[in-house]
Amino acid sequence: MALILSRLVTGIVLAVLSFLAPPYFNWIAIILISYGLLSDIFDGIIARQVNVSNEKLRRLDSSADQFFFICTAVAAYIYVPSFFENNWLKISLLLGVEALCYLVSFIKFRKEVATHSIGAKIWTLFLFATLVQVIAQGQSILLFEICFWTGILSRAEIIAILLTLKKWTNDVPSIVHAFQLRKEKPIKRNKLFNG
Repeated sequence: MALILSRLVTGIVLAVLSFLAPPYFNWIAIILISYGLLSDIFDGIIARQVNVSNEKLRRLDSSADQFFFICTAVAAYIYVPSFFENNWLKISLLLGVEALCYLVSFIKFRKEVATHSIGAKIWTLFLFATLVQVIAQGQSILLFEICFWTGILSRAEIIAILLTLKKWTNDVPSIVHAFQLRKEKPIKRNKLFNG
């Protein structure tokens, strides 16, 4: 819980600092974004190791992730608006498919998304790397292209997972696992990464 809450605070600090534009903001931002990613990785691992992982915590984790990356994107936009202006269409598509995931989940289950799929985890790493590159160098070409397509594909898989599941379930590693859950078969989860 402490790691989740610290990620929320880190996101707010990052967004505020982008407005204040202190000296060496880019390096401060990279450190804060790196902390956010590490806290995201280790909160779930620690929770599972000490057997406190539950649905409420996983839902809160997903919401905190969303909030943190929104704050990070806002900070990057304030610091390097030209990148966002040059890539507005792809960024809008990513935001649109992300919103669609939440819409599908709320319509079907009245709950937010918390699948924590493997594809989503991979996309998070590319998103992290892209945002760091944008803040450090003022641009991202190849990395952003990979990030864009990974984001689209992972969001499409999440929507497919949500449509496949009969009941809301957190920590569904892939669409293959969603089909197994639909047939009420047990699925194998990795203790470190998804429950």
